[in-house]
Amino acid sequence: MGTDWVWLIPLRDLDADARAIQLGAIADMSLLPGQERFVGDPLRMALAGLADGSRHPCVVESGGDAVGILTLQSGAAGLAGWPNDSSAWLLRGFLIDSPYQGKGLGTLAAAAAVETARKLTARHQGRESGVVLSVNEGNPAGLSAYRRAGFVDAGRYLGGSAGPQRTMFRSFEVAAPRNAPGRHCA
Repeated sequence: MGTDWVWLIPLRDLDADARAIQLGAIADMSLLPGQERFVGDPLRMALAGLADGSRHPCVVESGGDAVGILTLQSGAAGLAGWPNDSSAWLLRGFLIDSPYQGKGLGTLAAAAAVETARKLTARHQGRESGVVLSVNEGNPAGLSAYRRAGFVDAGRYLGGSAGPQRTMFRSFEVAAPRNAPGRHCA
């Protein structure tokens, strides 16, 4: 399996058969012990994303395998402690399947999510200037992956249900880090 790229496959853009295949792969994804406090059930997140028009759930693919899931949401940046809901996309429900963790795929997918959000903003003539997320302070792997993907710490956020969070932001104006050549779709 090559680990130097990822594709983001928007679930909404797939026909019913292809979507069912991807949802089956998502249902088989698992977390490492203790990670459930940081992220929810992958299939439930995908289905919630498909049911909400402001969300854009994507399968993260690498080397022909579904290796994760993430969702971009418009108008909800305040859920990550950001001061203006419509000024940034919210990256939420992001996880890499446990067998694929530790290979840099989270960093690649986070960087690809920013490019996908930039394209969505242009397509919908939105006002978003970047992507925001919140990551639990007790999740050092997540914090590190987001930093490597070019996200900058914007401060502490106490609104998360799993304890103190760090709000992180990456502007569309920031060039992709050289070590994050992810592929993306919009």
